[in-house]
Amino acid sequence: MFAYQNDGRFFAQAARGLEELAGAELAELGAKDIEITGGGLHFHGDAAGLYRINYCSRLVSRVLAPLAAFPCPSDQALYEAARAMEWQALLAPEKTFAVFANVRESRIDHAHFAALRLKDAIADHFREHCGRRPDVDTENPDVWINLAVRRDRAVISLDTSGGSLHRRGYRVQSVPAPLQETLAAAMVRLSGWQGERPLVDPFCGSGTILAEAFMHYCRIPAAFKKAKFGFENLPDFAAGVWADVRRASDAARREMPELLIRGSDSDRQAMDAARRNLREIAGTRGVPLERKDFHDLPGIPDAMIICNPPYGIRVGALDETRLLYKEFGDFLKQRCQGSTAYILCGNLDLVGAIGLKPSRRFVLYNGPIECRLLKIEIF
Repeated sequence: MFAYQNDGRFFAQAARGLEELAGAELAELGAKDIEITGGGLHFHGDAAGLYRINYCSRLVSRVLAPLAAFPCPSDQALYEAARAMEWQALLAPEKTFAVFANVRESRIDHAHFAALRLKDAIADHFREHCGRRPDVDTENPDVWINLAVRRDRAVISLDTSGGSLHRRGYRVQSVPAPLQETLAAAMVRLSGWQGERPLVDPFCGSGTILAEAFMHYCRIPAAFKKAKFGFENLPDFAAGVWADVRRASDAARREMPELLIRGSDSDRQAMDAARRNLREIAGTRGVPLERKDFHDLPGIPDAMIICNPPYGIRVGALDETRLLYKEFGDFLKQRCQGSTAYILCGNLDLVGAIGLKPSRRFVLYNGPIECRLLKIEIF
């Protein structure tokens, strides 16, 4: 069984609710024949497209290259098929690897057990053919292997991203309940903001929305801090093509006018984290941050307001949060004329508490939490 046959077919994992948005982004980055399915999107792409998507996509979390697919009615069937694969094309005994798995509607009903059986098969293959095996490193492996078992059929893939792409690398200091980077990027994209007016986050927390908005405007590749990618382990990896893709993507960067993006938060720890995180992205000194409660702001007129207020599930008590939403709604009505607000609400009971009628509602997910992104026009 061959370990890798490149037909240009890949699978991009995307968070629930982001599939269509991610499909449009993939098309912009050169993907073809995009097909939305459970958990993400199938697509075709050449080497340059694969590298560009991994480097520049703001919305997908991983890009997988299928290696083998086969019936998998039992763990022994998984073990035998995986052991027969030509793993030397991807791995060497001196390298490290990790396996992550998911199972659905199958006789193998435990993901950790499935991952363990695949790990054993790879290790035993190397013992048989090389006399020694590569070590497992679950934190920072050289090669990431994905296993998906659905309805007793297994697909083994190489993670060409080399770990989740939502970990941009700029978040070096965090706060409770941080917003995932891909979700923040989706909020910015859904707003349609292109820098035509100021963007403000009055609940900026550790600065994730501000960072994603800055990178979006300045055209900074989302994975600009990532040191290595899984696609570098592919047998047909083209180093020259990757160098050209990276060079062209980096050359598209533009500078941001000062004060175009700004944020505030009432929490000292959050502001410290936001300042620290934004410093990880060159050029963000033009993004002012202010420790201030939104009540004390003079107003945010004629701006794009994108924010993720607390919603009483992971942080904050529900009654206090309901009052906060009402007061924030009053603030928008009284001091934000001409602005458009995009507010992520993770507690559906709070949608009406803001007291303003949304012109659109987008269904998004913050991890397992079903959210509504409310678009509110303020006249």
